[in-house]
Amino acid sequence: MNAFIKSVFVLLAVGSFSCQDKSTVSPTPTTGVILNTAFADGQSGWEAEFTDYSPDQEAIIEFSSAYTGLPSPLNTAQKAFKVFGRNRSDDLFMFVRKQLTGLTPNTDYKLQFDIELASMSPANSIGIGGSPGSSVFLKAGASATKPEKVKKDNFYTLSVDKGAQSDAGEDAVVLGNVANGKEVEEYTLIQRSNKDQLLTARTNDKGELWVFIGTDSGFEGDQAFYYSQIKVTAQ
Repeated sequence: MNAFIKSVFVLLAVGSFSCQDKSTVSPTPTTGVILNTAFADGQSGWEAEFTDYSPDQEAIIEFSSAYTGLPSPLNTAQKAFKVFGRNRSDDLFMFVRKQLTGLTPNTDYKLQFDIELASMSPANSIGIGGSPGSSVFLKAGASATKPEKVKKDNFYTLSVDKGAQSDAGEDAVVLGNVANGKEVEEYTLIQRSNKDQLLTARTNDKGELWVFIGTDSGFEGDQAFYYSQIKVTAQ
């Protein structure tokens, strides 16, 4: 074999090995804790939005959000992400959302949400339309597309399926209500989880996933919630 033929053979062999090596590499699914926000250093990329109301109700709902301290009598030095709204539609959904990246593309993940938030209403509280404690439901969801407000038939709804009130949707689970576990109105840190009912969500072809946490309210009144920790575990 002359030198030229030998060199071509070597190049072809190296090229063949390189292609085979690349084709055998597959991404390793990301599991375990994929998000854990305690809001100590800011909003950490979380955004707030609200849906389930008609356009003419927007001004009177007075929705707002803020990075702030927990309310009294809790530790006001501890930071949280606050959302506030006046439910005038009897169905207001106030939520926070964040995009996750770096996951395995086009992959189903089973997600567990562990949420801590400050809520002030007891389960036996009475309000217009329903109890501000037991008729307001905390939901957690995930979607490959951004969960956002869309207008349909002169009504703003969520672009993904969160379900209605106490019912879960294709893209969200119910973690329970927001009752504070006390007999009096007082801001209290409560914990909610879906550890016994994991949510399955599929990433897009870039390995991205949006997660969202929100309150689906049957109580027609003013409410403010303070999210102090949001943890998402994948398996």
